[in-house]
Amino acid sequence: MAVRIAREAAETARRMRAEAITDVETKSTDTDVVTAADKAVERQVVDALGRERPGESVLGEEYGDSAGGTGRVRWILDPIDGTVNYLYGLPQYAVSLAAEVDGTVVAGVVRNAATGDEWTATLGGGAWRDGRRLGGSARTTLDQSLIATGFGYDAARRRHQGAVLAGLIAEVRDIRRFGAAAIDLCLAAEGAVDAYFEKGLNPWDHAAGGLVAAEAGLRVSGLDGAPAGPDMLVAAPPAIFGALHDLLVRLDAAGGA
Repeated sequence: MAVRIAREAAETARRMRAEAITDVETKSTDTDVVTAADKAVERQVVDALGRERPGESVLGEEYGDSAGGTGRVRWILDPIDGTVNYLYGLPQYAVSLAAEVDGTVVAGVVRNAATGDEWTATLGGGAWRDGRRLGGSARTTLDQSLIATGFGYDAARRRHQGAVLAGLIAEVRDIRRFGAAAIDLCLAAEGAVDAYFEKGLNPWDHAAGGLVAAEAGLRVSGLDGAPAGPDMLVAAPPAIFGALHDLLVRLDAAGGA
């Protein structure tokens, strides 16, 4: 059901792009845009879940806890992860939908609305793309690893993240920044990048993609034993997680604004 709803939502996002880019509001800063499509896609998913799973709540990026359910299941939705990419027509933006039971994410789907690429996972059931089970990267050393990351919209946070990046880049193969956390996590799950980290993520940014990464065998957590959350999320294969984690601690990657 989640896959079907996400596919329908992704098609709406793709179809609306030409008209949505003319209806832009600002969010936290002038560079963090939200389009009419974000709101339309979220409303479409909330309505679909309300019909098929009445009484369950939905935590969405645009409207918050819009369904107000009281059951054990909560759905976590990012209607368009990568809104700036969407605005500019770059092909990295996705619908991300996850189901959480008693606080544990048990199912997730991330669908790139621009390309149709789709990643799914269930708790204990593995991570998948196009019928292929994902197992992450086989990289064993940090210096040969391609690392994905992202940046916040607040200027002070970006300055700190830039300083972290300056310390990191000489210790790894290279850095990639695609602009959509859910897709970054899925790329790490399939080994297209070796690892991913970012500060400032919200639950809708990483709920589905984080499960995909974890079910692909990656370790997904914060720093110093903390759970993945707004202070930091690191997703990396066990062979390089420790080295990346320790470097990020030394660089104070969870600090700053």
